[in-house]
Amino acid sequence: MATRLGRLARLAVAIALIAVLSGCAASGNPLASSGSDAGFWLGLWQGFISPVTFIVSLFNDSVGIYEVRNNGTWYDFGFMLGVSTVFGSVLGGSSAARSARAHHE
Repeated sequence: MATRLGRLARLAVAIALIAVLSGCAASGNPLASSGSDAGFWLGLWQGFISPVTFIVSLFNDSVGIYEVRNNGTWYDFGFMLGVSTVFGSVLGGSSAARSARAHHE
């Protein structure tokens, strides 16, 4: 019973987190027509929100995952760092916790 309750609590937290992060999703591409290029920090931020942005981009053609106007290597580095941080913590954290629990039992 406690395990099922824990699963439901984790599911509720995950749904709430997705709902909160959906407010951070990119909406269009305002820099596409301006003269400034996206750099490391914007790449990092867009890497963090890429899972939410991907879902939004499936339903909205004006939303893109990757910045069109960027300064190249530093934007790419920030974007990949953000993506790997998000997916590393989501996917790697659960398997690490599971193996740690199995080791202690």
